[in-house]
Amino acid sequence: MPGIDESLLEAMRLPGARGASVVDWISGLALGAVGDAPGGDVEATAAETAELARLATESGTLALTGGDSGGLPEGDPGGSSGKEPPVQDLIITSADSYHLLRFVTTTFDSTVFVHLWLDRGEGNLALARIRLAEMADRLVLG
Repeated sequence: MPGIDESLLEAMRLPGARGASVVDWISGLALGAVGDAPGGDVEATAAETAELARLATESGTLALTGGDSGGLPEGDPGGSSGKEPPVQDLIITSADSYHLLRFVTTTFDSTVFVHLWLDRGEGNLALARIRLAEMADRLVLG
């Protein structure tokens, strides 16, 4: 079972991968990073993507997921109830790139996601999403 560094290196083998990181969405800190970051600042990118992750998991997700999908109860942003976040992943598309945020589900309070930055011309979004999901399922934290 791969740890953070091995998982990030695996993500960078995807066609069009520019950079990858594992981020704690509560603190906004990068737990590991490899490759480039948009704007050249890994920590700023981690903080910005963490804000997107918090928004997706804490507000308005019932309308997007079609009801109670077993997500985090109100007032439980860390997931201490043991339930999965209501969102599995986020895809953000810009003029020249894709950003995939895949939430990592663990047996403990999981507040971690994997962020993959892909070149839009070289990357394959469908393949990247499948491989990122597989990688996140195998990721061992700690």
